[in-house]
Amino acid sequence: MKRFVEGEDRTQGTLLPERLDDYVGEDNPVRAIDAFVELLDLKELGFAGAEPKSTGRPAYHPAVLLKLYIYGYLNRIQSSRRLEREAQRNLELIWLSGRLAPDFKTIADFRKGNGPAIRRACREFVLLCRNLDLFSEAIVAIDGSKFKAVNNRDKNFTDRKLQARMEQLEESIGRYLDELDRSDREPTAVSEERVARLKDRIGGLKEQMQHLKEIGAEMQAAPDGQVSLTDPDSRSMATSGRGTGIVGYNVQVAVDAEHHLLVAHEVTNLGHDRTQLVPMSQATKEVLGGSRLTVLADRGYFNGEQIKACEDQGIETLVPKPLTSSNRAAGFFDKQDFIYDAEQDEYRCPAGERAIWRFSSVERGQTLHKYWSSACTKCALKPQCTTSVYRRIARWEHEHILDRMNERLKRTPEASRIRRRTVEHVFGTLKAWMGSTHFLTKTLPRVSTEMSLHVLAYNLKRMMKIFGVQPLIRAMAG
Repeated sequence: MKRFVEGEDRTQGTLLPERLDDYVGEDNPVRAIDAFVELLDLKELGFAGAEPKSTGRPAYHPAVLLKLYIYGYLNRIQSSRRLEREAQRNLELIWLSGRLAPDFKTIADFRKGNGPAIRRACREFVLLCRNLDLFSEAIVAIDGSKFKAVNNRDKNFTDRKLQARMEQLEESIGRYLDELDRSDREPTAVSEERVARLKDRIGGLKEQMQHLKEIGAEMQAAPDGQVSLTDPDSRSMATSGRGTGIVGYNVQVAVDAEHHLLVAHEVTNLGHDRTQLVPMSQATKEVLGGSRLTVLADRGYFNGEQIKACEDQGIETLVPKPLTSSNRAAGFFDKQDFIYDAEQDEYRCPAGERAIWRFSSVERGQTLHKYWSSACTKCALKPQCTTSVYRRIARWEHEHILDRMNERLKRTPEASRIRRRTVEHVFGTLKAWMGSTHFLTKTLPRVSTEMSLHVLAYNLKRMMKIFGVQPLIRAMAG
């Protein structure tokens, strides 16, 4: 093979063995993984086996298995069986583990048994980012996205799904019974083999019907009226496409607007974001540790009580109000057309009349003040305002907080664009890493652990992009 680059002879011996350190370059990401794990106090974080037992077979140090998992999630190798194979043949993992090759069960049991410790290790990396002064702007974007669970849609039942499935079974049973009746009337029309098959099918369908009735009893006991057979914590959730949905989890993240690092995350099985603004904002503020914080979120997070709770804690929110009123589409004046006068505690209507306070009431736990004008009955603009006798305006007792937030939004027209470019790319990247199946584990605690590993890998990759491998290692050591 002349005039080609030639490889080494496989049978040629070497006088001195190669060092493991020769396997990876100075800028290889595995060196950053190794440096980060070596900084951690695994015993304090709660990793099992950090203190060896005096008797029995020696165990793998948790640092080895944690490095293995971080490498796996950084390189889209989340399966314990695939990690077992890679540990035996991948030069980077051979260097990282010191030529150790745990079996897949040891690898899987580590993730299963150290969930809280892994989540604390993810938090430690975020705190490291804070110590490196990467969150100086204290502006984060919060958003949620639906991730698939290990649960097929056919294995999830809601009241509507259960009713539809039972109707299908009843229809099939009725059709088979009609065929049996025809065989009784005309024995020659249906063969004996066919009759036997029909009876077997009817028996099987009745068993399915009984199983569905048992599932219905479980649904009545469930707080949200859903039952998932494969992953009991997963839930059916609507997605942005009309008529679509998945069975999975709602992952909440808070992303730093400057460096796009994940500051906080949480996995929930609620299909909406309305109650997540406060917990995510609080978790973010706790991590950042500063006195000020600005949170950007989309309309799905708009909730007066949640916005007020954030305001009370000194968290500045920018959440646009959803356009739920149908008045504008029907050709009527919207509430925005009525100007509130705080000093007089009254509204000025489009016709220039005063809508004064009339009474207060409590609806759904909120105190609402009601206003209207006595001039409504004779107003020339009434056809554009209401079909009732008076146009009533409701005002929440803390609506001044929403008014202040609306003023901030007007002064920050780019808020929505900043939120989109900050957080939506993160979700796209994470889902691309996960592949079409998304989560591999079952139940909420284990899924939360898996998400923490994804977040840790994402942040580590971002930090290597910002600093470079060797500067990052020096920054972590300093």
